[in-house]
Amino acid sequence: MDFDLTKEESQLLLQIGLLAAGQNRFLSATQILIALEAFREGEESLDCAKVFLCLSQQAFQVGLEYIDGTALPRHPQSGMLQAFRGLALLRMQRNAEAEQSLLLAKASQDTAAANLADGLLKELQ
Repeated sequence: MDFDLTKEESQLLLQIGLLAAGQNRFLSATQILIALEAFREGEESLDCAKVFLCLSQQAFQVGLEYIDGTALPRHPQSGMLQAFRGLALLRMQRNAEAEQSLLLAKASQDTAAANLADGLLKELQ
C-alpha cells in the first residue's frame, strides 16, 4: 500500500513523539520518529525531535554528534538546533562552547529557541 502523510498529520505524529520522549517513553518516541523519517526525512522539525530524544535520554554526546554531523549542516540557521547544541555542551560541562551556541540561538528569529537559550545562559552566570 502506497500513501503519504499530510503536513498536519506529520505534525501531530511529531508532537506525539515529543510527548512520548518527555514522558520517558523512549522506545515509543524512537519508533514514531523512525516512521516519520520515511515521509519527512531531512526536515528541521524532525531533526530537532531526534536531538530532543537524545537529550531526554541524557545522551548528550550522541545528540551533539547528530547536531554537528547531520542537523546543523542541513539547517545552519536553526536557532533551536543551536539551543539544543548549547544545552548538550552545557550538560557536558563544556561551558565556553555552550555559551557560543546559546548566544547564536538567543539572537535567532526563533523565539522558543531564544527563550531556551536565555534561560540556559543564566546557568552560566
